[in-house]
Amino acid sequence: MPYLPEFIAPARFTDPAAALAQARTIYDASLAHLRQAMHRFVAGEPLNGAAPGAAEPLQKVRACYPFVRVQTDTVSRLTSAYSAHLSYGFVAGPGRFETTLTRPDLYADYYLEQFTLLLQNHRVELEIGTSSQPIPVHFSFAEHDHIEGSLSPQRRQLMRDVFDLPDLGAMDDGIANGTHQPAPGDPQPLALFTAPRVDYSLHRLRHYTGTAPEHFQNFVLFTNYQFYIDEFVRLGHGAMQDPASEYIAFVEPGNVVTRCVGQAPAPGDELGAAPPRLPQMPAYHLMRADRTGITMVNIGVGPANAKTITDHIAVLRPHAWIMLGHCAGLRNSQQLGDYVLAHGYVREDHVLDEELPLWVPIPALAEIQVALEAAVRDVTQMSGPELKRIMRTGTVASTDNRNWELLPDNGPQRRFSQSRAVALDMESATIAANGFRFRVPYGTLLCVSDKPLHGEIKLPGMANHFYRERVDQHLRIGIRAVELLRTEGVDQLHSRKLRSFAEVAFQ
Repeated sequence: MPYLPEFIAPARFTDPAAALAQARTIYDASLAHLRQAMHRFVAGEPLNGAAPGAAEPLQKVRACYPFVRVQTDTVSRLTSAYSAHLSYGFVAGPGRFETTLTRPDLYADYYLEQFTLLLQNHRVELEIGTSSQPIPVHFSFAEHDHIEGSLSPQRRQLMRDVFDLPDLGAMDDGIANGTHQPAPGDPQPLALFTAPRVDYSLHRLRHYTGTAPEHFQNFVLFTNYQFYIDEFVRLGHGAMQDPASEYIAFVEPGNVVTRCVGQAPAPGDELGAAPPRLPQMPAYHLMRADRTGITMVNIGVGPANAKTITDHIAVLRPHAWIMLGHCAGLRNSQQLGDYVLAHGYVREDHVLDEELPLWVPIPALAEIQVALEAAVRDVTQMSGPELKRIMRTGTVASTDNRNWELLPDNGPQRRFSQSRAVALDMESATIAANGFRFRVPYGTLLCVSDKPLHGEIKLPGMANHFYRERVDQHLRIGIRAVELLRTEGVDQLHSRKLRSFAEVAFQ
């Protein structure tokens, strides 16, 4: 028999806060059980109550995630004034729907909103209980808990026999991809991601960005150049010196926290330390108390990084992500420093071909497009024909071949011309496609940094001058776009364009 925590029976709720509290009780009990068992395992103590030094028969240690379940027998639903315009918060039809839950501390506001909408729309009870999905022991460790590092090689080999380890079979993206088919008698999914998939990504975010998931904000800017990050850091520290700032903290890799002047340090701030080297895709967070601040990530160059980071940030359910980067201008009429607002994408990045077929169109989202255009107008103080002179709306092509222009047959150039593309980069289509795939509103505003088809290539001196001149303005446009989206209301962002006709209920 596995060594299990004390069983907590399923219960039904019509109060969303009470349902969330029950989920947290189950989750906290499961984590406490795993952590206590792991400490005993590392210390060499038996886990079955035998006396110290006695022979220890191997015993499986297990604790499981909480679940939330709803059941309805009608396709009709009730809507409130708040939920009527939303594209989420309701199930697609009669049946039993369920998902596992994790980190109710991190997702408290998110879960509370989803529970509230389900209760409002369907007048059903929420059932909260303990699932049969084990929590991998790696996902039970606290942020600064590294007790497994003190295990002997022999003891480490026994871990797989004693504890549940991550099971990739429980973490696929079939729900998000639209390929998930529940077995007969199994419930329909309530959320895009299962709890193990969420936990997996939360741990990956720490690794790739050097910051804890708790610091991520609900608006995310991606860039492919460190120049943008340098300017974002400067602006972030400047905001922390302003007592009237709407932002409460600025966080850098290593979880180094700078609080706004007048703000008291929070518990854990003292644990931050700058890393000896930057992580692969460092993240910086300009935080607001309601999590609607701005996270900026330097994803580097290439579609593989763009897919990797969006695969993981998607589990945080952000309100929007926007690509701010440099591109090759493909039209002779463009000038270095001009902006390109993407309204379509040619996907030659290939990293998402298996998950999202190429025949799936990636539409522009009106709310993001309007905000980006307004932000360019506000920051540049240009309008009308003058604005059109420096900003072109058109198709952006993304390729996985950085040296596409060197191919002898001119195949890529021909395809880009046929697509009417006005700009080329290596990340934008990936970020937009993964936004579509994961139902995260997306947008792209690029800046022309070279024109390879017209003999204007990047040279070191010219490039450095261009970057210094344009980065500040481009970044301020991105920040202004976020401010406009926030002011308009985040509920307007989650477009029905991103939802299928048999969609999960959770945002």
